[in-house]
Amino acid sequence: MHVIIIRRSLIKKIVIGVLVLLFITIALVIAGKTAKDTSIYKQKSIPIYSVKTNEKKIAISFDTSWGYDNTKKILDVLKKQDVKATFFVIGKWIEQNPEDGKLIESQGNEIGNHSDSHKDFTKLSKEEIIKDVESSDAKIMGVTGIKTNLFRFPEGTYDDRSVKIVESTNHKCIQWDVDSIDWRNDGQGIEYKRVMKKAKNGSIILFHNSGRYTPETLDLIITKLKQQGYTFVKISDLIYKNNYIVDENGTQIQK
Repeated sequence: MHVIIIRRSLIKKIVIGVLVLLFITIALVIAGKTAKDTSIYKQKSIPIYSVKTNEKKIAISFDTSWGYDNTKKILDVLKKQDVKATFFVIGKWIEQNPEDGKLIESQGNEIGNHSDSHKDFTKLSKEEIIKDVESSDAKIMGVTGIKTNLFRFPEGTYDDRSVKIVESTNHKCIQWDVDSIDWRNDGQGIEYKRVMKKAKNGSIILFHNSGRYTPETLDLIITKLKQQGYTFVKISDLIYKNNYIVDENGTQIQK
């Protein structure tokens, strides 16, 4: 019978070798997973819902639509409060309401594209999406002389494909992180609390020109947020122009 004697130094080398191999294996697995996750992350396009900032800045936005029209009253509130907002305008709406469109622009507010006919972009072909965006742009340009570079999807409905297509038309896609749900006409008190509960640095608030209580609610919200130290800016003055990422929640973050 033969007895094999393994020196302690050899055992130590073997253990170290195994640990090194184990470390390399784990590192490769993590690197592979990170690369895969990064690849998926880069492929997925998400609109901007809010902006990460230490400054107490908020952007107020409106989607124009038909029905009960409070556009002029809303503009009166903004003028009284010396606040500029961003209006996402439907092409066919501004075509039918050119004076309102001109008034929005003449008071220094920002105009964004909200599609031409408010269709679900996830159900349209690439050609149909581009045609719709360009048609709305042409109508906005015809009334205001403004070329838009911000876009908001009808009903806020989008997918990765539609975001990429709209971005190819030189528009940044914008959503919101605070929704007044004013189209439901729940009343000033409810709409006020709904907004105040969620508003924070870098928020984008959504209202509609058709909300029955929107002018009064808006006036109250602006007054209260001003008391809390907030200032109001147009969306183009809130978002970063370059060197940023948009995380999975739609938060735009400066690199």
